[in-house]
Amino acid sequence: MSDPVIGSGAVLVRRVRPYGEDEVDVLVLGETIAEIGAGLTAPEGAEIIDGRGAVLLPGFVDLHTHLREPGREDTETIATGSAAAARGGYTAVFAMANTDPVADNATITDNVYRTGREVGLVDVHPVGAVTVGLKGRQLAEMGMMAAGAAKVKMFSDDGICVDDPLVMRRALEYATGLGVLIAQHAEEPRLTVGAVAHEGPTAARLGLAGWPRAAEESIVARDALLARDAGARIHICHASTAGTVELVKWARAQGISITAEVTPHHLLLTDERLNTYDGVNRVNPPLREESDTAALRAALAEGVIDCVATDHAPHAMQDKCCEFSVARPGMLGLETALPIIVDTMVVPGLLDWRGVARVMSERPAQIVGLPDQGRPIAVGEPATLALVDPDRAWEVVPDDLASRSRNTPYQGMTMPATITATLLRGRITQLDGQVRW
Repeated sequence: MSDPVIGSGAVLVRRVRPYGEDEVDVLVLGETIAEIGAGLTAPEGAEIIDGRGAVLLPGFVDLHTHLREPGREDTETIATGSAAAARGGYTAVFAMANTDPVADNATITDNVYRTGREVGLVDVHPVGAVTVGLKGRQLAEMGMMAAGAAKVKMFSDDGICVDDPLVMRRALEYATGLGVLIAQHAEEPRLTVGAVAHEGPTAARLGLAGWPRAAEESIVARDALLARDAGARIHICHASTAGTVELVKWARAQGISITAEVTPHHLLLTDERLNTYDGVNRVNPPLREESDTAALRAALAEGVIDCVATDHAPHAMQDKCCEFSVARPGMLGLETALPIIVDTMVVPGLLDWRGVARVMSERPAQIVGLPDQGRPIAVGEPATLALVDPDRAWEVVPDDLASRSRNTPYQGMTMPATITATLLRGRITQLDGQVRW
């Protein structure tokens, strides 16, 4: 099987503002940015994009995506998830390992990688499982996956915490030798038995079993210490509490190599939404209180939380349209991530457009070591780009999304910005919402 051809032809983006700064033209030839300046001439046959008023950013990198293939192709496939990613401005996604069968061996991870290459809309990087079958007892074939065609860079049992400290310690030591990253779903399972909502006044009033902040924070603290002793790197998935923010600050001050991500929904939504008992609002970790949301926003602005990751989690209708306590946790996120960051971070003045590039592109690429993603917008750099119209609002209509599933909590909400074009190494993967297969 040969890789798809990416980067043929020429593209001229007229009157665009890189990082929201001065308006210029950007000429793309093949896979790279060839020229930046005012009044550039388009080569014969070049495709011209009118970028007037738009902001040009490096293509986004999502460290936390669920593509559901293999096993739950009824909810998402690598193709439909890639389409959603391209429409959201993403040029690289990391597909989590909790598939069926689990991505705990090189056969599965290499197949996910090759399928992503065949689709060709984004770079699909499979995440390998830390333990066999996500059972938390025996380490998976991390070395084989890292050495395979996919060259797996990150390992996680996401959705299930590696709660055994000895297993986690061994995983961190092994990862250090391989030069790969362990990403932890921080949840002490003995504190969350039967839990479905944040432990607080809302859950108590609604009669929902509470999920304490300490369930997350105790694992963050433990794993920071394990990483310290192993000389390893640890990445915290979907940080959701103010306490986690303080623990990451503390760990960094001790010289521990720790990074953390936050989801758009934990920046925007709170457990106040649970009043309807609508299963679309059930997510893991749960929606927290306003104080946590404020702390996460501040931490992202300050760089304590490194990056935004969607935790895009498609589910079938029957898995969401049911009692809240039995609804599957997870929300769609790829197509709405950037607008939510605009709403929660740019509009209040917490981040400028260079800050958006940092948390959605540059830092995630650095964390996992992607040399050709998250690059500066400059001559000679890869033309892997996202074009954002900050003034084009749109209403979220589930049936209009590219995902195969419809479990978005944002139905009917107005999003304040639109991704008008995405380029992957010079190839337009979507333009005005139309995906180019």
